[in-house]
Amino acid sequence: MFTGLITDVATIKAVRATSAGREFDVRTSFDALADGESIACDGVCLTVREHATGAFAVAAVVTTLERTTLGDWGEGRRVNLERALAVGDRLGGHMVAGHVDAVAEVARVARREDAVLVDLALDEEWMPLMVPHGSIAVNGVSLTVNERLAGGVQLSLIEYTLRHTALGDLRVGDRVNVEADLVGKFVQQLALAHLPASVIRHPSSE
Repeated sequence: MFTGLITDVATIKAVRATSAGREFDVRTSFDALADGESIACDGVCLTVREHATGAFAVAAVVTTLERTTLGDWGEGRRVNLERALAVGDRLGGHMVAGHVDAVAEVARVARREDAVLVDLALDEEWMPLMVPHGSIAVNGVSLTVNERLAGGVQLSLIEYTLRHTALGDLRVGDRVNVEADLVGKFVQQLALAHLPASVIRHPSSE
C-alpha cells in the first residue's frame, strides 16, 4: 500500500531483457533497501530484485508491460518513486495500491497563473470513477481531479508537485499510468449487481 506522496525522483540507468522479464536498473537516493520489498515506480508496484548503494533493479513481466507505460521506459527516463507505507506512517495523500487501471495520454499542458493544467484523455469506461475534486494517482502521484472533461480529466499541478516529482516533464502525447480511487472502485464493484449495465461500465463486469 502507498500514499501517492513521492519521496524520490529516480533515473533509469539501464534496460535489458532477462528471464524475469524486462529489467530496469534504477538510480535512487534511497538507502537501506531490502531485496523483495515493494516500491511504486511511476505508480506501478514492483519488487526489488537486487539492490546496491544508490541503486536497485526491478523487472516487469509481459502483463505489466501491456497494462502500464513501462514498455516506453528507456535509459535516462525520470520516474517517481515511493516505498511501501509502514504501519504508523502519516497517510498524507490517499490510499494507492500501485495497481494501474488505465494508461492515459496527455492531451494538453498549459500554465494558468501559478499552476500547470494537464488534460488527460481517458477511456470512457473509467470516467464513472473520476469525481470532481476526488482523488486520482497519476504516475504514482496523489492528485485531485480538477475537472471532468469530455473524454478525460484535468489536473492542476502546483509548484511543489512540479519540483518534487517528474510530472513537470510531461508533454502532449506522453502516456501516463492512472489508478482510480481505491474506495471508489470497491463501491462500484459492490454496486454492479444492483445497477443496470447502462449506468456502470467497467472491465470487471464484462
